Amino acid sequence: MPNKTWRLLPFAAALLATATSIPALADDWDICAKSSGDEAIAACTRAIKSGTYNGKTLALAYSNRGVEWRAKGELSRAIADYDEAIKADPQQAAAYNNRGIAYAAGNDYDKAIADYDEAVRLKPDYASALNNRGLAYFNKGQHQRAIADYDEAIKLEPDAVRLNNRGNAYASRGQHDRAIQDFDQATNLDANYAIAIYNRGNAYFAKGETDRAIQNYDRALTLNPKYQDALVNRGVAHEKKAAYDRAIADYNEALKLDDKDAIALNNRGNALLKKGKTDDAIADYDRAIKLDGKYVAAYFSRAIAFENKKRYESAIVDYGQVTKLQPQNAAAWNARCWALAVIGRLQEAIGDCNEALKLQPDYPNALDSRAFVLLRAGKYDEAIADYNAALEIDPKKAASLYGRGMAKRRKGDYAEGNTDIAAARAIRPNIMAEYQGYGLMPPLTEAPVRGSEPADRDEAQAKAPARSRRN
Repeated sequence: MPNKTWRLLPFAAALLATATSIPALADDWDICAKSSGDEAIAACTRAIKSGTYNGKTLALAYSNRGVEWRAKGELSRAIADYDEAIKADPQQAAAYNNRGIAYAAGNDYDKAIADYDEAVRLKPDYASALNNRGLAYFNKGQHQRAIADYDEAIKLEPDAVRLNNRGNAYASRGQHDRAIQDFDQATNLDANYAIAIYNRGNAYFAKGETDRAIQNYDRALTLNPKYQDALVNRGVAHEKKAAYDRAIADYNEALKLDDKDAIALNNRGNALLKKGKTDDAIADYDRAIKLDGKYVAAYFSRAIAFENKKRYESAIVDYGQVTKLQPQNAAAWNARCWALAVIGRLQEAIGDCNEALKLQPDYPNALDSRAFVLLRAGKYDEAIADYNAALEIDPKKAASLYGRGMAKRRKGDYAEGNTDIAAARAIRPNIMAEYQGYGLMPPLTEAPVRGSEPADRDEAQAKAPARSRRN
């Protein structure tokens, strides 16, 4: 199935730096400092409105109330309180750090970084602010800068969360072995840290070590049976091992936790499709798309399922959605080219294949697809040229060998054509039946007798299983 079926690597939440030096001047101070939620907000509000406090003391009350507002998701109120805290005490590094966390929660990473910068300027050994700035850089895709901040934070205060975060940054750079070192260190510090164990599973999966990935997902789920991302990714790992029933079981458990999880629905559809349960797969893709109308992978997967049911027009519509959402997706342009070619819309098909090759000139599948269109159009020399180009990239590509053989036979070169067809059948024994469904009847082993009907004529209504055209 297409990509984007795997959970993105999550990172640990930013560390809140609440003030700890609040003087115990009254009961409201104790509640403001030590409680949480509405009780703490009410106590901090009473302390602020009392008019008794100013300067650092007042700043601490505002800062602590801001922490509680942020915990409730009231980001604008939290930021307003941090603003007041900074006005009351411009030297309070914690207020800048906490306001940065609130900005980051609203995805305003530039403002968050500016606040973390100020927090670190005021307090150079502020490990939490360094870690949080690393998270902001990570979210901006600046992974090397994130790693530099994590390095400093870990030097100051080694911590499992910070090691996990740095591991994620290394993994995002494709340095999976280095990432695993950090996840190992994180779990050495905290053997029950399920997030780091899960992320280590992701790193092993990215390395192709599927069994080790599953072992880590198992461990993470032992620690947290409701760890939905671990269920989804373990399902992906089982699917990679062709253990489709086990994959479906994991996706089912994930959907019990959240029946609106579009990724789990799409992935379950993929596993069902591989088991031949195409209608059930389409139902899952339908639900995923209803939940997320811009979910590219679900459109792509559903298009493949439609092709399996010979519903080419529906497949073409879904591939069109992919190219609309991702104009640079060469695989989708190629897939739609193929579907169009199968139903005889050759001019449109050529346009799509050309678009795929404009995006990726050395794309053997697109060269093969365009060659098929040209073959169907009777442009045998051009078809052979494209098949030759595809075979230079992938000499064992059975489709291109078979197509080239058919083109050569139609030009009257039966010996060379039969050689290519035999080579294709050695790689993919059922290829003749497959191509019969695409309108190319199995050729005779010799030149036809004069007056007989060519055995490899186009028959647009012929039927055979569709193939998925994807990377």
